[in-house]
Amino acid sequence: MKATLQKIWNILSTVLVVVVVLCAVFLMGSRLLGYRVFNVISGSMEPEYSVGDLIYVKSVAADEIEVGEDITFLLNEDLVVATHRVVRIDRENQRFYTKGLANETEDANPVHFNNVIGVPQFKVPKLGYVSDFIQNPPGLYITVALGAVLLILVFLPDLIRGKEKEQKN
Repeated sequence: MKATLQKIWNILSTVLVVVVVLCAVFLMGSRLLGYRVFNVISGSMEPEYSVGDLIYVKSVAADEIEVGEDITFLLNEDLVVATHRVVRIDRENQRFYTKGLANETEDANPVHFNNVIGVPQFKVPKLGYVSDFIQNPPGLYITVALGAVLLILVFLPDLIRGKEKEQKN
């Protein structure tokens, strides 16, 4: 019975560690590969990007962007970020004219080439909810606490076995 419980414990702790590592890679490791990660917080690009999706944006030169591509850009001086589709380009004045797929009309203000962050490369559906949760209290505190508990649970069986061996000697 004890061996069976040990096997179940090992499987569960391994699965938990793998889940934590995968989340860390998707949320932070992508930066090492040159991607910036953004949460989708509005439905303006439905159905391409849904609220709660996490999009991975790669920096590109503005002159490489063509009509029909999606771009992620600084929307205003408050550093609000948006992702919309390019519908027209004024290369002479260095402006992109954009529109959200779910919007009826073009955006009111064109995007200057200097405000382009990059082009979305891929998305992970609904991972934005997780990202938002763990980056802000109380989710941040819960995540740190769960990480500490996970570490304790992973190493606890080894500690118990070590004490049992000491007591037998």
